[in-house]
Amino acid sequence: MTLNRPIRPRGLISLVPMIDVMLILLVFFMVTSTYLNLDMIPAVEPSEGAAGRHQSPAGTLMIRLGADGVPVLRGTALDQDTLRATLASAIVEEPLTQVVILPSGAAQTQALIAVMDSAALAGVTRLRVLRLEAAQ
Repeated sequence: MTLNRPIRPRGLISLVPMIDVMLILLVFFMVTSTYLNLDMIPAVEPSEGAAGRHQSPAGTLMIRLGADGVPVLRGTALDQDTLRATLASAIVEEPLTQVVILPSGAAQTQALIAVMDSAALAGVTRLRVLRLEAAQ
């Protein structure tokens, strides 16, 4: 005499709950994420009369602040006094000059404050700080 146990039906593994969870996570991360606003970096379109010539955007100075805390303007490292004098002369030529400071993620906060103070003492009224990289 042989005894046969009834074979239990195996549960089916459904992918529907996993897909639901993934969609909920997708919506959550889309709602909570932040994006870089590229309108913060000024760009000037060339006028029709100057279409043949290459022009850099006038009225904007970008200061790069490295990890060593030294401000760099147009590829030249400057001390605070020289930076202040350069910014003051730019403001005299064009009063609406915009200054954009791009600090490194590893730059000291005090170095950023010193550059902002130099810009304020030079008479800069349009100042922006953009951080494009994360701290290491």
